[in-house]
Amino acid sequence: MRPADLVCRRFAAERPDQLWVADFTYVRTWAGFCYAALVIDVFSRMIVGWSLSSLLRTEMPLEALEMALWQRGGALPDLVHHSDRACQFTSEGFTGLLASRGVAISMDGRGRWMDNVFIERLWRSVKYEEVYLKGYESITEARRELKAYFEFYNRRRRHQGLADRTPAEVYWSTLQTKQTAA
Repeated sequence: MRPADLVCRRFAAERPDQLWVADFTYVRTWAGFCYAALVIDVFSRMIVGWSLSSLLRTEMPLEALEMALWQRGGALPDLVHHSDRACQFTSEGFTGLLASRGVAISMDGRGRWMDNVFIERLWRSVKYEEVYLKGYESITEARRELKAYFEFYNRRRRHQGLADRTPAEVYWSTLQTKQTAA
Protein backbone atom coordinates (compact mmCIF):
# COMPACT_ATOMS: atom_id res chain seq x y z
CA MET A 1 0.00 0.00 0.00
CA ARG A 2 1.38 3.42 -0.94
CA PRO A 3 1.65 6.05 1.85
CA ALA A 4 -0.90 8.29 0.11
CA ASP A 5 -3.43 5.46 0.40
CA LEU A 6 -2.78 5.12 4.14
CA VAL A 7 -4.05 8.58 5.00
CA CYS A 8 -6.96 8.44 2.61
CA ARG A 9 -8.09 5.23 4.29
CA ARG A 10 -7.95 6.83 7.75
CA PHE A 11 -4.51 5.59 8.73
CA ALA A 12 -4.35 5.95 12.52
CA ALA A 13 -1.06 6.79 14.19
CA GLU A 14 -0.29 4.39 17.04
CA ARG A 15 2.87 6.12 18.29
CA PRO A 16 4.80 9.38 17.95
CA ASP A 17 6.79 10.07 14.78
CA GLN A 18 4.61 7.77 12.71
CA LEU A 19 2.42 10.40 11.01
CA TRP A 20 3.13 14.13 10.76
CA VAL A 21 0.75 16.57 9.11
CA ALA A 22 1.80 19.99 7.77
CA ASP A 23 -0.13 23.03 6.68
CA PHE A 24 0.10 26.82 6.62
CA THR A 25 -2.29 29.72 7.04
CA TYR A 26 -2.31 33.49 7.01
CA VAL A 27 -2.01 35.64 10.13
CA ARG A 28 -3.18 39.24 10.03
CA THR A 29 -1.06 41.97 11.64
CA TRP A 30 -1.55 45.74 11.60
CA ALA A 31 1.43 45.87 9.23
CA GLY A 32 -0.17 43.40 6.78
CA PHE A 33 -0.47 39.65 6.43
CA CYS A 34 2.16 37.09 7.30
CA TYR A 35 2.04 33.31 7.04
CA ALA A 36 2.51 30.57 9.61
CA ALA A 37 3.44 26.95 8.89
CA LEU A 38 3.07 24.05 11.32
CA VAL A 39 4.10 20.41 11.44
CA ILE A 40 2.25 18.32 14.02
CA ASP A 41 2.63 14.78 15.25
CA VAL A 42 -0.84 13.24 14.83
CA PHE A 43 -0.52 10.68 17.64
CA SER A 44 0.27 13.25 20.34
CA ARG A 45 -1.08 16.40 18.63
CA MET A 46 2.27 18.01 19.47
CA ILE A 47 3.58 20.85 17.32
CA VAL A 48 6.99 19.53 16.28
CA GLY A 49 7.94 22.36 13.92
CA TRP A 50 6.74 25.83 13.00
CA SER A 51 7.77 28.96 11.14
CA LEU A 52 6.46 32.42 10.33
CA SER A 53 7.23 34.57 7.29
CA SER A 54 6.02 37.68 5.53
CA LEU A 55 6.26 35.77 2.24
CA LEU A 56 4.32 32.72 1.11
CA ARG A 57 7.25 30.77 -0.31
CA THR A 58 8.59 27.23 -0.05
CA GLU A 59 11.16 28.32 2.55
CA MET A 60 8.44 28.91 5.15
CA PRO A 61 7.03 25.35 5.46
CA LEU A 62 10.53 24.01 4.73
CA GLU A 63 11.82 25.85 7.81
CA ALA A 64 9.05 24.27 9.92
CA LEU A 65 9.95 20.84 8.55
CA GLU A 66 13.66 21.39 9.18
CA MET A 67 12.89 22.31 12.81
CA ALA A 68 10.90 19.11 13.26
CA LEU A 69 13.56 16.93 11.63
CA TRP A 70 16.46 18.61 13.47
CA GLN A 71 14.83 17.92 16.84
CA ARG A 72 14.44 14.25 15.93
CA GLY A 73 17.87 13.82 14.29
CA GLY A 74 18.83 11.11 11.81
CA ALA A 75 16.55 9.23 9.45
CA LEU A 76 12.89 8.57 10.20
CA PRO A 77 12.08 5.60 7.94
CA ASP A 78 8.79 4.77 9.69
CA LEU A 79 7.42 8.31 9.33
CA VAL A 80 4.71 9.38 6.91
CA HIS A 81 4.56 13.13 6.23
CA HIS A 82 1.15 14.33 5.03
CA SER A 83 0.16 17.67 3.54
CA ASP A 84 -2.09 19.13 0.92
CA ARG A 85 -0.81 19.62 -2.63
CA ALA A 86 0.21 23.27 -2.35
CA CYS A 87 3.24 24.09 -4.49
CA GLN A 88 5.32 24.71 -1.34
CA PHE A 89 4.82 21.06 -0.30
CA THR A 90 5.32 19.60 -3.78
CA SER A 91 8.52 21.54 -4.47
CA GLU A 92 11.72 19.64 -5.12
CA GLY A 93 13.36 21.17 -2.04
CA PHE A 94 10.57 20.05 0.27
CA THR A 95 10.04 16.55 -1.11
CA GLY A 96 13.81 16.10 -1.54
CA LEU A 97 14.42 16.79 2.15
CA LEU A 98 11.76 14.25 3.14
CA ALA A 99 13.16 11.65 0.75
CA SER A 100 16.72 12.20 2.00
CA ARG A 101 15.55 11.28 5.52
CA GLY A 102 13.66 8.19 4.37
CA VAL A 103 10.27 9.76 5.11
CA ALA A 104 7.26 8.55 3.10
CA ILE A 105 5.31 11.38 1.46
CA SER A 106 1.52 11.51 1.53
CA MET A 107 -0.69 14.22 0.06
CA ASP A 108 -4.41 14.90 -0.01
CA GLY A 109 -6.33 13.28 -2.78
CA ARG A 110 -8.69 15.39 -4.84
CA GLY A 111 -11.65 16.36 -2.69
CA ARG A 112 -10.08 14.82 0.44
CA TRP A 113 -9.94 17.92 2.67
CA MET A 114 -10.78 15.78 5.71
CA ASP A 115 -7.32 14.17 5.51
CA ASN A 116 -5.95 17.33 7.14
CA VAL A 117 -8.59 17.51 9.88
CA PHE A 118 -6.08 17.36 12.79
CA ILE A 119 -4.16 20.42 11.67
CA GLU A 120 -7.32 22.28 10.64
CA ARG A 121 -8.62 21.86 14.20
CA LEU A 122 -5.31 23.15 15.51
CA TRP A 123 -5.47 26.21 13.24
CA ARG A 124 -8.94 26.95 14.61
CA SER A 125 -7.58 26.83 18.17
CA VAL A 126 -4.58 29.01 17.27
CA LYS A 127 -6.76 31.64 15.65
CA TYR A 128 -9.59 31.73 18.21
CA GLU A 129 -7.44 31.34 21.34
CA GLU A 130 -4.53 33.53 20.22
CA VAL A 131 -4.49 35.42 16.91
CA TYR A 132 -7.99 36.96 16.89
CA LEU A 133 -7.69 38.01 20.54
CA LYS A 134 -4.47 39.95 20.18
CA GLY A 135 -4.29 41.83 16.89
CA TYR A 136 -0.51 41.84 16.44
CA GLU A 137 1.22 45.10 15.54
CA SER A 138 4.00 43.47 13.51
CA ILE A 139 5.43 40.16 12.35
CA THR A 140 7.98 40.43 15.17
CA GLU A 141 5.18 40.58 17.73
CA ALA A 142 3.30 37.78 15.96
CA ARG A 143 6.42 35.57 16.07
CA ARG A 144 6.97 36.22 19.79
CA GLU A 145 3.32 35.67 20.75
CA LEU A 146 2.84 32.60 18.55
CA LYS A 147 6.00 31.04 19.97
CA ALA A 148 4.58 31.52 23.47
CA TYR A 149 1.22 30.07 22.40
CA PHE A 150 2.82 27.02 20.79
CA GLU A 151 4.82 26.43 23.98
CA PHE A 152 1.59 26.72 25.99
CA TYR A 153 -0.23 24.41 23.57
CA ASN A 154 2.47 21.72 23.72
CA ARG A 155 3.30 21.84 27.44
CA ARG A 156 0.32 23.21 29.37
CA ARG A 157 -2.90 22.89 27.35
CA ARG A 158 -4.59 19.66 28.31
CA HIS A 159 -6.63 17.81 25.69
CA GLN A 160 -9.71 15.76 26.40
CA GLY A 161 -8.82 13.51 23.44
CA LEU A 162 -5.44 12.76 25.09
CA ALA A 163 -6.95 11.63 28.41
CA ASP A 164 -6.49 15.16 29.81
CA ARG A 165 -2.76 15.16 29.13
CA THR A 166 -0.70 17.68 27.18
CA PRO A 167 0.69 16.88 23.74
CA ALA A 168 4.26 16.97 25.15
CA GLU A 169 3.34 14.51 27.93
CA VAL A 170 1.90 12.07 25.40
CA TYR A 171 4.72 12.49 22.89
CA TRP A 172 7.68 12.19 25.25
CA SER A 173 6.24 9.53 27.58
CA THR A 174 5.38 7.30 24.63
CA LEU A 175 8.84 7.76 23.09
CA GLN A 176 10.50 6.93 26.43
CA THR A 177 8.36 3.81 26.78
CA LYS A 178 9.29 2.76 23.24
CA GLN A 179 13.03 3.34 23.86
CA THR A 180 12.92 1.42 27.15
CA ALA A 181 11.24 -1.54 25.45
CA ALA A 182 13.81 -1.62 22.65
